[in-house]
Amino acid sequence: MFGYKTFYGIIAASFILLFGQAVAFAQEAFVPYIPASEMPDVVQIVPAPPQNPSPAFDYDVLRYQWGKQQRQDSVRLAMAVRDAIWSIDSTMAIVGEHFGVKISKAETPAIYEVISRGIATIEALRVRPKAYYFRIRPFAYFNESSIFPQDDKWLATEGSYPSGHTIRAWACALLMAQINPACAEPVFARAWASGESRIISGCHWQTDVDASRPIAGIGFSCLQSSKEFQRDMSKAQKEFRSFISH
Repeated sequence: MFGYKTFYGIIAASFILLFGQAVAFAQEAFVPYIPASEMPDVVQIVPAPPQNPSPAFDYDVLRYQWGKQQRQDSVRLAMAVRDAIWSIDSTMAIVGEHFGVKISKAETPAIYEVISRGIATIEALRVRPKAYYFRIRPFAYFNESSIFPQDDKWLATEGSYPSGHTIRAWACALLMAQINPACAEPVFARAWASGESRIISGCHWQTDVDASRPIAGIGFSCLQSSKEFQRDMSKAQKEFRSFISH
């Protein structure tokens, strides 16, 4: 069990991070390769979240309890706090730790462009199911607190299903692996852990996270039909090869 000083230090850090997240949300303006109106309606594709009672919901409850236990590990809790930052730049840094090249707008403009715009295109798929199902978040269902108590009120105003953070992380891994297939194992492993962070935080159910990965895959497959994306992806692959050849 971590001490109170550690706990409150993490909570204070979460406030700073999430305040920055709100600023980042306002500043992010990546132009998608495909307009959201032309992307598939995943409500017609993925199953509805499980109802209570059902075996799937029972599993969600068990995983929520698992997530609360994980908070006792201060290192894992700190990871969950960091993974909650709503910033494409942060997602690229977290998932791309073992990508092979440090990504930045200044140093790797082609890679930065295709990943950021690719994520922006894919993540739009979360909007319809969130609004359609408006699933209550686990911390609110149990009348408890997430690891971000100062944000629980506004977090409860957005549907839990699917997880936007998980879609972002998985989309990032898919795009990075297309640029550099050799990095697939570590980037997908980190993206998977990022999804689990959403369970640990108390902000998402396991089935929210589970649905998010194939949703990201659907968006990724749609991206391949964009000629502009294909051109940018070729530029990014070429830029990556030029970095590793030196």
